[in-house]
Amino acid sequence: MQNKTKFFTGFFVGFIIAVFLSVGANVIVTQHLINRQGKKTEEAVQSNDTKTKLEYIGSIISQLYLEDYDNEDLIQGAYKGLVSSLGDPYSVYYTEQEYKDLMENSSGVYCGIGVQVSQNMQNGIITVSKVFKDCPGEEAGMLPGDVIYEVAGTSVTGMELTNAVALIKGTEGTYVEIVVFRESINDYVTLNVERRKVEQPTVEYEMLSDNIGYILLSGFEEVTAKQFKNAVDSLMSDGAKGIVVDVRDNPGGLLSSVNDILRYILPKGTMVYTIDKNGKKVTYDCDGSHELDIPMAVITNGNSASAAEIFSGALKDYNKATLVGTTTFGKGIVQSVIPLSDGSAVKLTVSKYYTPNGVNIHGTGIAPDVEVELDEELKYSVSIPHDKDNQLQKALEVLKSKMN
Repeated sequence: MQNKTKFFTGFFVGFIIAVFLSVGANVIVTQHLINRQGKKTEEAVQSNDTKTKLEYIGSIISQLYLEDYDNEDLIQGAYKGLVSSLGDPYSVYYTEQEYKDLMENSSGVYCGIGVQVSQNMQNGIITVSKVFKDCPGEEAGMLPGDVIYEVAGTSVTGMELTNAVALIKGTEGTYVEIVVFRESINDYVTLNVERRKVEQPTVEYEMLSDNIGYILLSGFEEVTAKQFKNAVDSLMSDGAKGIVVDVRDNPGGLLSSVNDILRYILPKGTMVYTIDKNGKKVTYDCDGSHELDIPMAVITNGNSASAAEIFSGALKDYNKATLVGTTTFGKGIVQSVIPLSDGSAVKLTVSKYYTPNGVNIHGTGIAPDVEVELDEELKYSVSIPHDKDNQLQKALEVLKSKMN
């Protein structure tokens, strides 16, 4: 990228550290306040009395900091710094508004621009992974693969993904300026995108030729399991002899959602299990009451993550489906969101998950049974016709061989 790009090179650890970057200035400020307040406070700081030290630093800021500031921002920054200092990009402190935004995203209905984004956890870059048809993002010219650089004048590289999404969303009918870097032209593009109410379709389905059903799963939200079951029932009633499930660019979602879907497919047995820091194992089982006895294929790529990997891994381990495409993202850990009484919340990584065969795929992903790279000219297309989609065509070829 050009010099304009700013990469997030470390984790923000709150205002406590950020205040004192200059050793010389620190000496002057400390001496100034010691002279005014005496040595009692300084002795408390040296004894690692956390509460007193926070109050002391707050006093320094209040008396000497040049610019205006919001005290609430300092407090929230301290909470965020505490959690981010864990060094885990998936563990986050949410303010009350951020937590509301997170819950709204999980409902599958929101007011935004109709795109799906993913984040590289190593460099913080946020990339458009999917642009939904007939939504504002498509209308404004946004493309899959666009790197989101600025939203409303604010750089979002390295920003926690939920917070970046919150900047994109807003009041229905308003517009947001988004600057993206487009690799295909090696330049930045500025888009003015309208915000509208978007009902994100987490499940789309249709019957293809040769009585093969096609189901596109774009996420695992509260509404997804019901939509998936309806899709399967409809395709089966129309005479489907095989089913392709497409989880490409599916970033995951709710563990409860993917488990409900797997219970509609798998035989009796373990779907997935988790192990926490204390070695406690939690197993999620299927009773086998609705095993789907039909040839299946699952299409995956490098953006198939988290719950999409639980789904793919379970079907692979039970030999219920052939995986076609490329290796998945490799997120084999589970986060839990803990709401706090003031409306804020903390999301923490609490366990690792394992496929039914006992495999933890964190950092490695799930390799497909049949590896097929998407044709290069298709990687930046908003919509790929089925007959041009070489990964889908390979999945159909695999299914037909199993149906014969």
